[in-house]
Amino acid sequence: MARSKPISRKVRRDLNSIALRDDFNRGKQLRRDKDKVKNISNQIIDMDSAIMYYFNEVIKPTVTENKETIKVPVMYASPERWVSIQKMGFMRDKRQQLITPAIVFRRTGMEKNENIPTNKMDANNPRNFQTFTQKYSSSNRYDQFSRTIGTTPNKELYNVVMPDYVTLNYEFTIWTTYIEQMNKIIERINYTDNSYWGEPGKMRFRSKIDSFSDASEMDSQERIVKTNFSVQLYGYIIPEEFNNMITTKKQLTPKKVIINMDVEKTADDMFGSDTEGGGVSIQSPVKDIFSISTSFPLVFNAGTGVTLSSDGAAFDGSQQVNQTISIGQDVGTTSDVTFNQVSTNSLVFGNPTTYSHTGISGSVNITGSLTTSGNVTVNGNMTVLGTLTAQEFKTTFVSSSILFESGSTKLGDTTNDTHERTGSLNVTGSWSLNGYEINEISNDSGLTDQSTTTLVTEAAMAGFTAGSVTDKQNYLRKSFYKSSNGILSTATASFTAVTASAPAGFSDTNENDFLFFINGQYMEHDALTIQQSGSVFLLQVDTDGIGYELEADDEILSIGKFNS
Repeated sequence: MARSKPISRKVRRDLNSIALRDDFNRGKQLRRDKDKVKNISNQIIDMDSAIMYYFNEVIKPTVTENKETIKVPVMYASPERWVSIQKMGFMRDKRQQLITPAIVFRRTGMEKNENIPTNKMDANNPRNFQTFTQKYSSSNRYDQFSRTIGTTPNKELYNVVMPDYVTLNYEFTIWTTYIEQMNKIIERINYTDNSYWGEPGKMRFRSKIDSFSDASEMDSQERIVKTNFSVQLYGYIIPEEFNNMITTKKQLTPKKVIINMDVEKTADDMFGSDTEGGGVSIQSPVKDIFSISTSFPLVFNAGTGVTLSSDGAAFDGSQQVNQTISIGQDVGTTSDVTFNQVSTNSLVFGNPTTYSHTGISGSVNITGSLTTSGNVTVNGNMTVLGTLTAQEFKTTFVSSSILFESGSTKLGDTTNDTHERTGSLNVTGSWSLNGYEINEISNDSGLTDQSTTTLVTEAAMAGFTAGSVTDKQNYLRKSFYKSSNGILSTATASFTAVTASAPAGFSDTNENDFLFFINGQYMEHDALTIQQSGSVFLLQVDTDGIGYELEADDEILSIGKFNS
């Protein structure tokens, strides 16, 4: 068997140059030949291929000709072919026959997508990666033996460099023989707007389709139905290798982490040497040699009313610190204790009065003043032998008012006061509402006075609006169906009908109050005008604007505001 050849000098030089780099670490060099996850890359040709795949396998443009379904070929035009197409306006085969149907596209430009911020820090040595984890593999299984020795399976981590987000522009041209064929293709393409194009299992890219423009050509010999449109593809570029570095890196997590602690102490540090007897004697206990201290020690500081024996002493664990805590007075059961404030759940004074957070149980006699910042609830009777002063009284059964010396009664002092009354209210004279004087309630259905100090009743408003409301309701509900009785010319059709007259306050009846259909197809309003000539209703068509002329056998239907 032939021996394998040695590594070439060039490869050895490249390997040596890599090994001499400062950031080279042989422990991070991993085999990649058996990986199921390959290096991730995305190039411009991948985005071109995504468009070609999406048209052929998803959109699948087809046309029907002579009751036969024909697949429309999709071609990427070379620069030479595209120049020829732009110059001649169409494509021909070797026999100089027009190639229809066909779809041709080319890439017209590429620009950086600034709407998506990205930063690789440095393209020569990228630091910003996206990390994902490879799931279970047979070589990293977690068995009973691994559990007993405290190991866990490796996780395969893959770091992929951040991509460059770009926008690619494409120009498309479609050729067909008939307009019906063109319509079917445009409908399928337009339906895919703002969707993601690409092959399953590969990169996909969001697309945006601009407006379609008709570029059909007709002469005495040939007829070419042609449509142009453009596509924006929002893609991203990831080179497989850059600056002798693979953009996809592999890492493995450790199976077991072992932490060892080495103590750099000699025997003379731990034990004293006896030079005379030649033996070794212990100078101090071993436990005093080793100690642990913290970088940020614990400090005790005395507060208000609290005294520390070692105030401000720091404790970091390296040596013992004794602290004695004391307060300024004795709090024994027989001591006289003075506090500025006492907070507790309940206080019991004698028997049977108890003060707690739920209230006072028992009787309380107050001989002086009582000031409270909260609410006071009295479940029994309260007797006040002096004067009771309050800013506000609220009760369910008793009302209160203030009688002034002039004899008037003040029911409130602000506009948000609410006063409820049950029964009738009899007012003699006028009354004011927010500064507006009201002196009469009128039942005049004619509203002849036009007074600024009069309120009208429901009956008056109903009588005043009865006639006009009925006319307006009848007009709004008019919607009748009419069919044309003749085509007067290529631009005029006649109906035996009369338009409804708009009531007062409404705009005159015009073409926007009608819908017109020719042979079942909707007719655009911007190309239509109407005219009433006696008992004949005329529809006038702008043939240049609508794109066709009226013929004698056309059937035109209208729905709108006709008189019945």
